[in-house]
Amino acid sequence: MNRFDYARPASVAEAVQAGTGEQVRYLAGGTNLIDLMKENVDRPTTVIDINRLPLNVIEELDGGGLRLGALVPNSDTAWDARVEQRYPLLSSAILAGASPQLRNAATNGGNLNQRTRCYYFYDVATPCNKRKPGSGCGAIGGVNRIHAILGASDQCIATHPSDMCVALAVLDAIVQVTGPEGDRAIPIADYHRLPGDEPWRDNTLRPGELVTGIDLPAEDFTKNYTYLKLRDRLSYAFALVSIAVAMRIEGSTIAEARVALGGVAHKPWRSTEAEKLLKGQQPSPQTFGAFADALLAGAVGQGKNDFKIPLARKGIVRALKQAAEATPQSQTDKRIA
Repeated sequence: MNRFDYARPASVAEAVQAGTGEQVRYLAGGTNLIDLMKENVDRPTTVIDINRLPLNVIEELDGGGLRLGALVPNSDTAWDARVEQRYPLLSSAILAGASPQLRNAATNGGNLNQRTRCYYFYDVATPCNKRKPGSGCGAIGGVNRIHAILGASDQCIATHPSDMCVALAVLDAIVQVTGPEGDRAIPIADYHRLPGDEPWRDNTLRPGELVTGIDLPAEDFTKNYTYLKLRDRLSYAFALVSIAVAMRIEGSTIAEARVALGGVAHKPWRSTEAEKLLKGQQPSPQTFGAFADALLAGAVGQGKNDFKIPLARKGIVRALKQAAEATPQSQTDKRIA
């Protein structure tokens, strides 16, 4: 770990003023940043501790939504009565991730901005365009079992590791940020980005910008939903494929359905065009299978992760069935329903 300057601002304005600079990092729970610093993957010249900022509350929004403070721990978010009752999909997704100890420390803003768990990104002795632009991608042709099948480029095939963000994608969350140029509201669909020719850019934050909160619009997905996470072991493991589903059923017909995938791309993967195939249909294996094929159109394996494509298809069909039957996946008894 390199030497660095440390600052602990008392206000958001002070944090933004101190946050300008290429090698400046904001520190919240530290569950990702500290690991990166220990491994010399990230070598900031200045670390700004934002834990004293007033961003640790969950607030009601006009119209029935909620604003999740950026510094609210993941565990407090998942167990908040309002989140459990009004956004159970989000609560379930958070509880599917990490361990209780990490969820107690990790924050909402940090979860949003966590970096990939690609083996090559963490190993400074190997090539990685995300860590060192222009060095190559060791995962292409290498050990790529956990890597992307959608939205990848010839520069990077890493995946975004968050569970929370997959649920946020389905809920059409809005990320609130502030920076040197003022405040911005970024739709979650526009927040994370695909690697393209700049894989080192994980999101659309501008230099010095700080996430202050995450807005959840008022929605009623409290009955027909699920978060299904497929992984190598039942706890403390990142998703090979995860599926978040929020559905509304009127009578015997699907009035609305939203689906996002995790573990398969550089960002949560969602297609509003594919979702149109579900609207107005009756729940059935045939309907769900056709949707899965559309959502996975263009999926490409890298050899060792080819299995992810059929795994994702089966997982999508199973998750849609769970949501349609109002039998969401339990994050306590993790056997697949």
